[in-house]
Amino acid sequence: MSSSVDSPVTTPTRKHGPFSKENLVGTLTAGYLPLLAATAIVVLPLLWMVISSFKAPSEILTQDLVVLPETPTLHNYDVAMNSVPIPRFFLNSVIVTTVGASIKVVLAVMTAYALVFVRFPFKRIIFIGILVALMVPPQVAILPNYVLIAGWGGVNTYWGIILPGLGTAFGTFLLRQYFMTIPASILEAASIDGAGHWRTLWRIVAPISLPSVATVALVTIVTEWNDYIWPLIITTDSRMMTLPVGLTALQNSEGNTGSGWGILMAGTVIVIVPVLLVFALLQRYIVSGLTQGSVTG
Repeated sequence: MSSSVDSPVTTPTRKHGPFSKENLVGTLTAGYLPLLAATAIVVLPLLWMVISSFKAPSEILTQDLVVLPETPTLHNYDVAMNSVPIPRFFLNSVIVTTVGASIKVVLAVMTAYALVFVRFPFKRIIFIGILVALMVPPQVAILPNYVLIAGWGGVNTYWGIILPGLGTAFGTFLLRQYFMTIPASILEAASIDGAGHWRTLWRIVAPISLPSVATVALVTIVTEWNDYIWPLIITTDSRMMTLPVGLTALQNSEGNTGSGWGILMAGTVIVIVPVLLVFALLQRYIVSGLTQGSVTG
């Protein structure tokens, strides 16, 4: 009778655990370092602009690097506000952005709803036309838009600035993709309760699509606020200029002097601060709004 000796059981070592050298190096090189580099590329110019807006001219135009101002001052902001009518520019931008963005979002919601839930002829062709509009640069339509708006007397008017940009192919496409993920049972229940398309849209579809609608609203607000080419072309009166166009007037008045760079930095800060505030208010909707509708199950 032969006897057998059991061999001891050995536990394999975890060479690729979460705290292993290979995993840590991979996380740093493939994750954190690219993220930090991308963040620095975006944030550092903005940070330098804000800091420079508080500097004296001698601290900007110098051969020695001056990171922080020795005596921060609001002189650049005061000069910027008094050199050109920035309060008027700000009011014009608020009016154009508020009215234009509101109409664009409402039209995008209604168009996306019609493309998904309403039956009508040539619906697929219309959707293909929207996709084509995403690929066509807006600069192509500047000349025909100017001829049309100028012919209607829209030069130096709010509606002349707003009207050509009321369509948003991106917003319509994004909302359509999300609306297609809404369960059909919700719409059937609303139909059984006697709700028509209008009530279904604003009482059911729009509220449950709030992240996507907020994302479209944010993108639209930023686009309207930062629009430069069309307001520059359609306005010749300084009383109708928006903030981005007003920066050109500020540059023409102060940019050719040694002290003009700090003043331009201050004017640019005034332009971007409202957009950053809107982004801070809506940022929690961005990721969910952009990812909703991309995966269906």
